[in-house]
Amino acid sequence: MQSITTFFQTLIDGVLIGGVYAVISIGLSLVFGVMHIVNFAHAEFLMLGMFIAWFAWAYAGIDPMLGAFIALIITFFIGMGMQRVLIKPIIGAPQVAQIFLTVGLLFAMENGALLLFGADFRSVSTSYQTQALTLFSGESGRILVPLDKLYAFLMALLSGASLWFFLNRTSWGRAMRATSQDPMAAKLMGINTDKMYMIAFGLGVGTTAFGGAVILPYITASPTVGSQFVVLMFTAVVLGGLGSVAGAVVGGIMVGLIQSFSALILPIQLQNLTLFVIFILVLALKPEGLTARRRS
Repeated sequence: MQSITTFFQTLIDGVLIGGVYAVISIGLSLVFGVMHIVNFAHAEFLMLGMFIAWFAWAYAGIDPMLGAFIALIITFFIGMGMQRVLIKPIIGAPQVAQIFLTVGLLFAMENGALLLFGADFRSVSTSYQTQALTLFSGESGRILVPLDKLYAFLMALLSGASLWFFLNRTSWGRAMRATSQDPMAAKLMGINTDKMYMIAFGLGVGTTAFGGAVILPYITASPTVGSQFVVLMFTAVVLGGLGSVAGAVVGGIMVGLIQSFSALILPIQLQNLTLFVIFILVLALKPEGLTARRRS
């Protein structure tokens, strides 16, 4: 019975954190799907979202779950500006130029944050951080759902559902999907592809900042926090299929579950070992992603 309780507790933990991984990975997949650019600086917008939410909490008393919307709006416009000034000139350029620019942007954002905020770790204090829902309690143990992770998961679910609705049920979302499929045909149909690229980049980094803000109750903010998530984000989108928003959701959940169950059999220092082994195998055997259909 103890093993059954442990299994379900591990399953719940994996799904909760995997849902957040899914949201922070959706933006990376969206940017690649529409603009065909791999943004290596993407995780730095998670860091930016965490700091925006922290400042909203520290100076205005706004809960991080609400501060996430502020982070989304601010980074959306920052992302649109960056796309206009920095990313637009390299669309269609050789991949090496795209890599160098986004990697350079990564270092610029990280060092800029160090200069502005210092190297200190910042955390928040909320009423629900130490609380948990008890799903089961018996002689074999208890199954708990930490409220901070539950709220983060629900907010991530809301963000992902809203993005799905935008892409599939609005005219701008359909125009964005048309731009991703064939930019030239989209232009001939009267779609402003430059505007679609700006919106896609803004939404991509905005949803990642949103995900960063909602995990602030259990992850401390620092200028280098993005380095903790960058590999996880790329692993999620590779598992789900780079460029697929739905695949990023599946990949994020898978990453959370793999991490959670790996911790049962491996030391905490090697928690990501199984994840990286699976990541390498997928790249070698099915580089289009586990959820993608191989083209004939």
